[in-house]
Amino acid sequence: MVANRWNENESKNVVAEAGADPADQALAAQAYASRLLGADMALVQHGGGNTSCKVMRKDLFGTDIPVLHIKGSGHDLAMIDAQGMPAVRLDPLLALRALDGLSDEAMVNTVRSNMLDASGPNPSVEILLHAYLPHGFINHTHATAMLAIADLPNAAEVVQEIFGTKVAVVPFHMPGFALAKAAAKVYGAMPDVEGLLLLNHGHFTFAGDAKAAYDLMITHVNVVEDWLAKKSGKVLKPAGPADQAMQAKAISLMPQLRGLLGDRRAEFLGNRDASMPLMELRAGDNVQEFFARSDVEDLAKRGVATPDHVIRTKNFPLVLNAKDLAGGTAAIQAKIDAYITDYKDYYTRNNSRVGGGKTQLNPVPDVAWVQGVGIIGMGTNATEARIAADLAEQNIAAMSNGEDCGGFHPVGEAELFDMEYWSLEQAKLPSRNYPRFAGHVVMVTGGGGAIGLATAQAFAALGANIFLVDLGDAALAKALATLGPDHDGIALDITADNAASKAVNACTARFGGLDILVSNAGAAWTGEMIGLDDALLRKSFELNFFAHQTASKAAARIFEAQNRGGQLLYNVSKQAVNPGKGFGAYGIPKAATFFLLRQLALELGPMGVRVNGINADRIRSGLLDDEFIKERAKARGIDEGTYMSGNLIRREVEARHVADAFVALAMADRTTAHVMTVDGGNIEAALR
Repeated sequence: MVANRWNENESKNVVAEAGADPADQALAAQAYASRLLGADMALVQHGGGNTSCKVMRKDLFGTDIPVLHIKGSGHDLAMIDAQGMPAVRLDPLLALRALDGLSDEAMVNTVRSNMLDASGPNPSVEILLHAYLPHGFINHTHATAMLAIADLPNAAEVVQEIFGTKVAVVPFHMPGFALAKAAAKVYGAMPDVEGLLLLNHGHFTFAGDAKAAYDLMITHVNVVEDWLAKKSGKVLKPAGPADQAMQAKAISLMPQLRGLLGDRRAEFLGNRDASMPLMELRAGDNVQEFFARSDVEDLAKRGVATPDHVIRTKNFPLVLNAKDLAGGTAAIQAKIDAYITDYKDYYTRNNSRVGGGKTQLNPVPDVAWVQGVGIIGMGTNATEARIAADLAEQNIAAMSNGEDCGGFHPVGEAELFDMEYWSLEQAKLPSRNYPRFAGHVVMVTGGGGAIGLATAQAFAALGANIFLVDLGDAALAKALATLGPDHDGIALDITADNAASKAVNACTARFGGLDILVSNAGAAWTGEMIGLDDALLRKSFELNFFAHQTASKAAARIFEAQNRGGQLLYNVSKQAVNPGKGFGAYGIPKAATFFLLRQLALELGPMGVRVNGINADRIRSGLLDDEFIKERAKARGIDEGTYMSGNLIRREVEARHVADAFVALAMADRTTAHVMTVDGGNIEAALR
């Protein structure tokens, strides 16, 4: 059941913080209710749904005018505030109702020209529906339970059975003017209702205050959930983690699938760099229970629970069954190609139906149903993949509940096409001008350290999704908090047995594969070689050579499965070519890593893998901490700044400069077996 999250003390504080203006107080209360709705994935998914409130405000002449505040298009209800709910003059919107027809362009123009703040976000495309209902507070969601009954063939009868005359049913219309007029007409015939069910679309509740409208939403959804459970005799399990066996299957499949899809995306995008999809796996008990159904392949062809999903998931998933998986690469590729052909045919049919003029979207699937494994959401970055997976998971819940309670019958192909190719719907999507490393998964070892984190930040700033590996939980958590959402990592000792495979598998499970390994982790131990303890030298070799070697092997396994090349980048060291007194335990394994780089460049080049590295010197990280710098400077009779800038250009080299060099190498498409020096100029360490 959906929890009622309203907290009276919280709401009072929110209203009090808004000030003394009743309009600001009402808006604050509705924004609070909106965040509660948006925080529950059973109610609202990724920018879906919208909320509004009607208040009185003064115009520039001091005249009181009625105003509608509504969610800005593309805003997330879970995080919305007053600024995300722009104000629009209500009377001009009401006047539009007298028209027989209204184009989308005219509607948008009228709405924007009547905004109180023209610099605000675009109001929701469903603003007219909110305007034509008389209530002060209105909520619209796409709750999973409500979608299940909204797609029933006898939805009107079911609504009457569940709610009596408390909820009215609105036939399906595309969002906009036609839907607003239809909803207003239905409400006009039943003015005592407390909610509307929009067939194949979603659900509205409304009241005279924010709490009452919110309470109605929760009550309605829970009543429907209870009806579905009694009618079907079961409740689909909530989302949960995949078990180890399921995750192992996914790890073995996703890189292969990712590479095949990347090839087809590249053909469409004309951009190989941003063509690899990132993936998000859902393989919990809820998914496995769904895949155990006998009608999965039939349900896959039915469509989506609400047309709002189609811009992020397409109309159908790619379905891979046990036979496809057993058939290997050829069978999977055949299924992908068949999907693309079907999508192109769907586009051609419907583009002709609407008179042409639509530009075909990417025909490659955004969701895969892999029986025996799980649901995989896909996108050009981890955020898009997560959204696709969330919507796909909601879809199977609504789909199975609906099918078991009378039949799942969403809107047809024509309506889906109209929604998918509707300019106002596509405006909700993020820009497709992807940054340079969109579609790239970058794994950084030693990611919690200065150089590792700076490198991760540099790649993330250019669109990559990052997977950090670090020894300490605290350092890892701090680094990930710096990077923000949709990046991930694992804390482990990379010198331990199977640690490299464990890290790369965790990265693959999280994002679907790997594109760039920045093998950065290292540490320096000091001492004269003659007196150095053998165990210490071996320990240094484990971290400063073997950890690089094992990580490279694990990464190369993924590169091979993806069949799309890849990159290995190493943090070597000036010690690899310029020994320092007392640093043999560090320099000798680093020299071996230097040779490893060249060897792997030779061996992996034929499969398109580039291998490069950085020789850096005097970077504030690891051994070279503030205390060590102070000690070295004092021993040489100079100040710390002079010591750190002891190079040809007399400037300190920072971790960010090393990060920039890693990025530069990653962008040098025809460079391999190269080591770039980042030390401000050190002739003794210059490469021949």
